[in-house]
Amino acid sequence: MAEENWEVVDEVAGEIQGEIIRGFLEAQGVSVWLSQEGAGRIFRVDIGELGKVQILVPSDEVEHAREVLDAYYAGDFENESFASDGEPLPPDGEGNEGLSED
Repeated sequence: MAEENWEVVDEVAGEIQGEIIRGFLEAQGVSVWLSQEGAGRIFRVDIGELGKVQILVPSDEVEHAREVLDAYYAGDFENESFASDGEPLPPDGEGNEGLSED
């Protein structure tokens, strides 16, 4: 079995931001692994060198991951709304009769 190589595609401040990016990339079909300095994880540091979280993806998914991240940082996904099953919601007022805003 060939060993899979992972490459860093981004570096963010803190575990929370790392998890957000991981979830976003995984939703776009990209495998993700997060790496953070051990002390940063133990003490929940999210600033400085200890707080940095590296976003790694398999080398054969790097190009797709970078395209997705570029679109994310450009704001291309800012106005997206999704139902819990992953289907986009219809525009406001159209077919939302059964949905509550609780």
